[in-house]
Amino acid sequence: MTSPAPQEFTVTQATLDDWPVISGWAAAEGWNPGLSDGPAFFAQDPEGFFLGRIDGEPVSAISVVNYGTDYAFLGCYLVRPDLRGHGYGLTTWKTALAHAEERTVGLDGVVDQQDNYRRSGFELAHRTARYTGPAPAAEPPLGVRHAQPGDLDAITRYDGACTPADRPRFLAEWLTAPGHHTYVRHEGEHLTGYGVIRPGADCLRIGPLFADTPEDARALFAALTADHAGRQIAIDVPEPNEAGVEMALAAGLTPSFETARMYTGPVREHAAERVFGISTLELG
Repeated sequence: MTSPAPQEFTVTQATLDDWPVISGWAAAEGWNPGLSDGPAFFAQDPEGFFLGRIDGEPVSAISVVNYGTDYAFLGCYLVRPDLRGHGYGLTTWKTALAHAEERTVGLDGVVDQQDNYRRSGFELAHRTARYTGPAPAAEPPLGVRHAQPGDLDAITRYDGACTPADRPRFLAEWLTAPGHHTYVRHEGEHLTGYGVIRPGADCLRIGPLFADTPEDARALFAALTADHAGRQIAIDVPEPNEAGVEMALAAGLTPSFETARMYTGPVREHAAERVFGISTLELG
């Protein structure tokens, strides 16, 4: 797939080999990408990543990752700082967005791009704040344990109830990627939540953190951070989840970064109240 523009500019599908370029730009923007994100991202939709190039040199990037037949998520929208304002980003955007076809598209938009997203048909669903700071000291709570391979099916079902689309391929990689640690909480045989912590470029990232109740979320949060007291952590909390905001503040974290979840159309019903921390700004 190519899309011509002035100055020998083309947009083509990216491969996993291109991920270091994209994640490097994201790190330079202060987005703190995870160190092992790439394989999980590409597992969900290996055709959903794009690079714009001038004479073969990467200058822009974007992802439009398809989930099933009804939903896609846009992320990794980046243009090299020295080449902004020349239309390369817009050309990359238009080329990649065609990959979603008729699907509703979601994104987590940074503040300075939100007006542009509205003009492209995206409407605000809610705001999200990234909370950062040193992990508090905590004892591993009762009722929470490391996830095992046999938990994958239950986690996948639980995750699907909390998100606008099922994402089994993503989860199969995300839960066990290098450096990723996954915890689950049960009440009897019933899964009441799960969470993942992973290494990022600047600090540890928590996401997702999905739970039935604030008590479940706090227990999972304590398990995720128990081995990392004093290390910098970050979690992206949807603003409507007041208990999630309270949990982050009670842990001594402070808001440092804001995005807006936006959609181009309707998404399926899901338990947004269980989302105490979103998975990743790049894939939702």
